[in-house]
Amino acid sequence: MALLAGRLLMASLFLPAGIGKIGNVAGFAASLAAKGVPMPTLMAYLTIVVEVGGGLLLILGVLPRIVAVVLAGFVAIATATSHVFWVIADPGAAAGQQIHFFKNAAIMGGLLFYFAAGPGRFALGRKEWN
Repeated sequence: MALLAGRLLMASLFLPAGIGKIGNVAGFAASLAAKGVPMPTLMAYLTIVVEVGGGLLLILGVLPRIVAVVLAGFVAIATATSHVFWVIADPGAAAGQQIHFFKNAAIMGGLLFYFAAGPGRFALGRKEWN
């Protein structure tokens, strides 16, 4: 039951974030462009696919190892793009970004636990763990 709860809680981060970007792809792409991300419109769409698709696959417990690796990689890239607290001159802003950086590190840790533990009993992808 704990693995199901963990999957649902993790999905509660990715799924709403991806759905929220659907209505404002241009705005999200502009924010990516401002950070120097190449091909920002393509990256915006890929972000939506990863967040929505990954969230749904977490809920269902399908392809757990692949989902864990893809989402952990996604979070690592997003963190390196958006939460580089060590280059921010304003101490208050840097502290806020540092919190987000370590929060994302914890999310990656949770995804690694998912990779190792599998989806649990209440999952469609359970057979690959037998």
